[in-house]
Amino acid sequence: MRFWRRCLTILAGILLLALTAGCGGKNTGSTRQPATKPVPKETLKGKVVIFHAGSLTVPLDKMAKEFERLHPGVTIERGASGSRTAARKVTDLHRACDIMASADYTVIDELLRPNYTDHNILFARNELVIIYTPQSKYAGEINSKNWYKILLRPGVNYGRSDENADPCGYRTLMCWQLAAKYYRDPSLYEKLNRGCPPRNIRPKEVDLLALLQTGALDYTFEYRSVAEQHKLPYVALPPELNLSDIRYTGFYKNAVVRVKGKKPGETVTYVGKPIVYGAALLKNAPNRETAAAFLRFILDRNQGLRILKECGQPVLDPPLYKGTLPPELKGTALKPAA
Repeated sequence: MRFWRRCLTILAGILLLALTAGCGGKNTGSTRQPATKPVPKETLKGKVVIFHAGSLTVPLDKMAKEFERLHPGVTIERGASGSRTAARKVTDLHRACDIMASADYTVIDELLRPNYTDHNILFARNELVIIYTPQSKYAGEINSKNWYKILLRPGVNYGRSDENADPCGYRTLMCWQLAAKYYRDPSLYEKLNRGCPPRNIRPKEVDLLALLQTGALDYTFEYRSVAEQHKLPYVALPPELNLSDIRYTGFYKNAVVRVKGKKPGETVTYVGKPIVYGAALLKNAPNRETAAAFLRFILDRNQGLRILKECGQPVLDPPLYKGTLPPELKGTALKPAA
């Protein structure tokens, strides 16, 4: 009996050791961790300076906040002005800048290429409208057919931006020239021009909003995106006049405006054409790597272009480019302009 008890005790011990070894083997296997790749170090950092058209203020503010959230080490510094003024900050004042974004792509061609950049990226469109407030004189009466008659009534104040500083300014003058032809009234351009005295003109179109909201102006010529961003009522102009429709490219060419050139005494001639925005990474960008990343973000249909559309501004998708793209922008979804 004792013999069998000893055998059973020994057998139980052997089984216990076997089970313990088996469990130990399983635990050893379960604690093995797969090799992990090292997390790439954030290389984007520092300040990016972008000089831009006033009409891009709202969407660029949203883009900058989103980009800074994705890249905590980055600060986007924005400087809004008329597009021609923005370009002259680079060419005349020699201010440090990484990116230029213009409400008229031809400003980049005229003032920045080829000395300051070798390319020009066309990325957005817009439309000229007349903005007003519910308190504006004849606000309940004005429409797309009688707008010029309302503006020319006694006591009505309307404004525009400076054609020498801001594309919206010379586009407004183009609109008035086209209106004279469209409505078959050769004197209409001069009437509208005389009815907008220097006190109603500002360096960039968004500067006029304060005058409008305080009642100093009843109406201003602006971009549709600005009206929608600020939730202000506006008069939609006929497509023959609003510079938005490529079907009327030939008609737009009837408008010609001369503005101050690069040097004193020089002039530059602008011919009417559909509104297209342009952007460029500058050759001497102080923070080139990070600036290129932000420009790629602006041109991404799921990022910057999406934000532009949410802000009421039509985009070019894909964006088009002129000239030679720098290595930092190659591989992006851009197509060469025709």
